Amino acid sequence: MSKLWSSMAKRAEPYIPGEQINKENIIKLNTNENPYPPSPKVIEAIAAEVGDQLRLYPSPTMDGLRASIAEYNNVSQQNVFVGNGSDEILAFSFMAFFEPGKPILFPDITYSFYPVYAKVFDIPYETIPLRENFTMETEAFFGSQGGVIFPNPNAPTSLYLGLQDIEAILQHNQDQVVIVDEAYIDFATESAVSLTKKHDNLLVIQTMSKSRALAGLRVGFAIGNEQLIEALIRMKDSFNSYPVDRLALAGAKAAMEDVTYFQEMTSKIITTRERTIKSLSALGFHVLPSATNFVFASHDTLSAKVLYGHLRQQDILVRYFGTPPIDNYVRISIGTDEEMDEFLNEIKSVLAK
Repeated sequence: MSKLWSSMAKRAEPYIPGEQINKENIIKLNTNENPYPPSPKVIEAIAAEVGDQLRLYPSPTMDGLRASIAEYNNVSQQNVFVGNGSDEILAFSFMAFFEPGKPILFPDITYSFYPVYAKVFDIPYETIPLRENFTMETEAFFGSQGGVIFPNPNAPTSLYLGLQDIEAILQHNQDQVVIVDEAYIDFATESAVSLTKKHDNLLVIQTMSKSRALAGLRVGFAIGNEQLIEALIRMKDSFNSYPVDRLALAGAKAAMEDVTYFQEMTSKIITTRERTIKSLSALGFHVLPSATNFVFASHDTLSAKVLYGHLRQQDILVRYFGTPPIDNYVRISIGTDEEMDEFLNEIKSVLAK
């Protein structure tokens, strides 16, 4: 740590992403990426954008993509914000809506970027313990001094919180912003976007990395009251007026508009997820009810650490966190049927020893 660092740099504790190995034939079930390619229309749209226009800046207002997102979600374009991945939007949100000196609330088992941002922006926070079964205790999030943020479905637990509970949190925090991070919502039942029309203090953040297979393009969006969107735009334009490039804008717009392909791929992943849960359960695993493109599982006699290590030796990557109370769980992204069959065969091999 250098004496030349700012106080912000000194207190930062960077987020550690899932393991990335530069090796062929890896079965990558540790970063919740989509196992299928993006819509062919995405590739066509990007190819059409490559040319002389790359010398020009992309649209700072991103109206075309915002309009497509608005139409899909049945909201106004003025209710949509677009950013360079949902993580950037989360960072802008911490700056736009949370204040130093006023603690925010989020679950104690959740997306580990939240405490990273809180420390970077000097936002105090309180972590709310989940129940023994990893569900959220809704009432514990009432009356926050600084605001509330949580993923729905939660990560890494994969559990979904119903809209009735979310609305209760909103009603008991009417003077604070409540952020619902819906990175995995397309694998669940119902988004909280509908609640943005009733509650001015709700911001819903989504990503195109998971269900629309665009992790490599880095595009996310937020939906909320116009005043919340205006605050995010102020933050964006204070750092970078052009955070999303022309190719990403074109590809994301095509992905958002190809609803048929999107529905086919998400349905395929959900079917594989349910088959995987059934297979793991038959092998003695405890698998939480998943509303995501991953499963969270533990075994009474097979250590999660041992399982992670064995699979890694066989070039199969899963996510092992190693911190209580989830130190005997692994998070397993849903791959193709063929990848999940190979994964399950390795599980059987370990259990047979």
